[in-house]
Amino acid sequence: MTDLTPLELPALYPRQRAAIYAPERYSLIEASTKCGKTMGCMVWLLDHAWTHGQPGRNYWWVAPIFDQAAIAFKRIRLGLQVTPAPPEINLTSRTIELPNGATLWFKSGDKPDSLYGEDVYAAVIDEASRVKEESFYAVRSTLTHTRGPIRIIGNVKGRKNWAYQLARKAEAGEPGMSYHKLTAWDAVAGGVLDAREIEDAQRALPEAVFRELYLAEPSDDGGNPFGASAIAGCLAPLSPDPPVCWGVDLAKSIDYTVAVALDARGRVCRFERWRSPWQETLQKIQHLVGRTRAAVDSTGVGDPIVEALQRAGTGGIHGVKFTSTSKQQLMEGLALLIQHRKIAFPDGPIRAELDVFEYEYTRTGVRYAAPAGQHDDCVCALALAVSILPRATQPPMFSMKLKNL
Repeated sequence: MTDLTPLELPALYPRQRAAIYAPERYSLIEASTKCGKTMGCMVWLLDHAWTHGQPGRNYWWVAPIFDQAAIAFKRIRLGLQVTPAPPEINLTSRTIELPNGATLWFKSGDKPDSLYGEDVYAAVIDEASRVKEESFYAVRSTLTHTRGPIRIIGNVKGRKNWAYQLARKAEAGEPGMSYHKLTAWDAVAGGVLDAREIEDAQRALPEAVFRELYLAEPSDDGGNPFGASAIAGCLAPLSPDPPVCWGVDLAKSIDYTVAVALDARGRVCRFERWRSPWQETLQKIQHLVGRTRAAVDSTGVGDPIVEALQRAGTGGIHGVKFTSTSKQQLMEGLALLIQHRKIAFPDGPIRAELDVFEYEYTRTGVRYAAPAGQHDDCVCALALAVSILPRATQPPMFSMKLKNL
């Protein structure tokens, strides 16, 4: 192992350092936004690799998607530019090879299968509540031979995720694990955040959102607009009755095209999900929908598909462009029907997507979407179908109109 000059690393405030440098192999850290958890774990991982690294040893930073992993990669890369022995940096593979031969990798947890195979000597899973459970399994497998330590960090996001459950085991005293909570007020005490900013956020945000983001206290549904119990209350087998309307969400990038049909009582009676070239998709939609009314996603590449369907004489095709406003209206309409048990859908992909779907408050309003790395095609297709469901099926206060979209 090459002896390196010790790094001059940023100082961590006491609670931050106690959580991240805990002696246990696993440290589970539920934390406020902007409390220093990411920076602290960058210090820890770099310190570990710089001190214990040697040729062939790998150190991983894993985030839900590449764009989030790139944040840590950029910060560490820029920080190392001033070191006595500059590292070798590969911008394409997002790796940093230190002078002692150790390599820092910055990876996405979007595809769990891509995480198997290596021996890893220390790892950080960032934004863990948004990382797929299968990705945690994969990262854990890479630490088996080395018995390397791991830091699992993130904001809380409800209670229905592996990170929350693992944190509860650590909190209960599971051997080899430690549990820590870092709130916004800890960060204020540590000089990282301004108390006035936290007070302003508390006034501006709904209580449940503030408690999750700033106090690391999970809500029951984790920002889910539909409600876990309401979703469960709408489960039913596929209806045998004929469709009265369809909703079709067209594939984008690696997503699926999903078509959902509702019967006259608002029950899902057909459900199709596929990936195929556009010409095959066009033909399949024509075959499925026939002369039945359908709301079809016409965003981006969907526009020519909708025009082709209309030219082909497929009956009652309505194009719907997704914008932040139209998606909010669609999702709030769907949420209303789910909460009033006015629709029914089968267990499986539809229920799974509804369970993890979330909203968040941004500077421009409410944003509705699936968590990073997951799909919302089924939710969008169901919401589109609901938007043209005969009004007799809808609760009295439901006033969504397709023309408003």
